[in-house]
Amino acid sequence: MAIDIPEDLISLERSAVAEQRKAMAAPYTEEAWASWREAAAAFQAAVTAHAEAAGVSRYELEMAVKRAVLHPEPY
Repeated sequence: MAIDIPEDLISLERSAVAEQRKAMAAPYTEEAWASWREAAAAFQAAVTAHAEAAGVSRYELEMAVKRAVLHPEPY
């Protein structure tokens, strides 16, 4: 069964990935990583809420979103 992935989850994960890349490009500081932690927490909360509302596996939903963001299928 394919999991329907809402666009808002895709956007949240893309934001988290972008913030992580920014943080990794600079020397480590708490401030540099704060934006990534906030973006990642927002993504995790949204995945949990959507999985509960849709009655799907939270793990499978998260992995489907990450696959879609990190390994998109070619057109």
